[in-house]
Amino acid sequence: MATAGTVHPPSASPEPAPPLPEPPGITGGFAADASALADYAARADAFLDTLPPAPDRDEAQRAAAAATHRPTRWLRSRFMAAHTEHVHDSLTDGGGDRPRIDVLAARAATEIPGLVPTREQLATELTRIQAHKEGREIDQAILFAGLLGSPRAGTHLMESMLRPTSRALSLLDAFRRTGTADLGSVLIERMAGIAHLEIRNPHCLNAEDNKLAEDLETAVDLALLDDDCHAGILRGTVMTHPRYAGRRVFSAGINLKHLHRGQISYVDFLLRRELGFIHKIKRGLLLDDTPQNWPHHTLEKPWVAAVDTFAIGGGTQILLVIDHVVAGSDAYFSLPAAQEGIVPGVSNLRLTRQTGARAARQIILSGRRIRATEPDARLICDETVHSGDVGPAAARAAEQLAGPAVVANRRMLNLAEEPQDSFRAYLSAFALAQGLRLYSADVLAKVGGAWSGGTAHTPGGTGASGGGNPGSEAGR
Repeated sequence: MATAGTVHPPSASPEPAPPLPEPPGITGGFAADASALADYAARADAFLDTLPPAPDRDEAQRAAAAATHRPTRWLRSRFMAAHTEHVHDSLTDGGGDRPRIDVLAARAATEIPGLVPTREQLATELTRIQAHKEGREIDQAILFAGLLGSPRAGTHLMESMLRPTSRALSLLDAFRRTGTADLGSVLIERMAGIAHLEIRNPHCLNAEDNKLAEDLETAVDLALLDDDCHAGILRGTVMTHPRYAGRRVFSAGINLKHLHRGQISYVDFLLRRELGFIHKIKRGLLLDDTPQNWPHHTLEKPWVAAVDTFAIGGGTQILLVIDHVVAGSDAYFSLPAAQEGIVPGVSNLRLTRQTGARAARQIILSGRRIRATEPDARLICDETVHSGDVGPAAARAAEQLAGPAVVANRRMLNLAEEPQDSFRAYLSAFALAQGLRLYSADVLAKVGGAWSGGTAHTPGGTGASGGGNPGSEAGR
């Protein structure tokens, strides 16, 4: 019998059960393979449920979880490789429906059990910071990599995302009457036939997050749908952040504080921005195939970007689809995603075309900054003007681009420079690579440490990313 004051050693953690057996083979029959996948995924989830939550696992338990995820994800990948067309038809009524990617992922969770996380699993993930998640968005990445890898399914998915959002359609009549819409983190105003889109995330130096991706897509839709808007200008608002108070900033890239908190969504941000507002700036909106719309397939307009102070990460990514870029003489451009541990969107496809292969590698792999006054800046921006002249120069450029033949010529340029199928094939690889990067050990170490306080990167380049992300320093 223990005496008073006896100290007992802590109970040893129970050893986890052995990992799952080898996953079943793919037979080629959709029903049989879907049933086998559902059973195997359910067994994997049951085993994971026996483990403590991710942050509380010891080394052996973390290894057991990884040994459970790996064969399950391999099976999902093999299932998608064998049944992409069937999966697509099941989720889109044979291609007759055009669900957006969030709806498509939700349908997959219910119609093909085990393929992607359930609503409940995703809800649980949302309660955790990024470093403490199970990483279930990787399974969504497997779905979209497979769909985008198919010329038929991938083209249908991309075209579905080129449709105007329901939010934009609900706001369209009021915007046509008033010429203005305050969307929260974006203000759109029509002035003299030009749609002025102002990014308004001043507390975080216009860093991008889920809300901004939604608001920018809505604003782009409104600008494209409004017959009285002939071109668009994208610019950042005046900052309230003490370091840049009174100055405009274009964009500080991804909001690293939100990424730390687990609030940057794979579907609603990382995929949506590429297939949503950025792709719509480049390709326009997809029109209904009706006699009234013939001969037009898309509704496109030219775009100008006014870059004040800096365009970091996602900000520079946006510039790669803009028709005319005006930058202040004190501005710079950078893509520090490799230092942050992620992929800089579609920049790996587009930047080489603009800067050449060697400069693109310096910018993407080494975090090189390009200042607006450098000769190489002309590979990214069209004009460098005094910082006080950025707005007027952007307005002049938009007026020049509003000519009737510009849209037809920009369409042909875009077709020559980036065929739709090249974009689709890139996105297929990007979809999986970015999902894996989001939960890679190096990124999780950063989001669990340096980025948690929002002070990892500074404009001076002394932070962890080399290229710097001052949006992370704003204490979001």
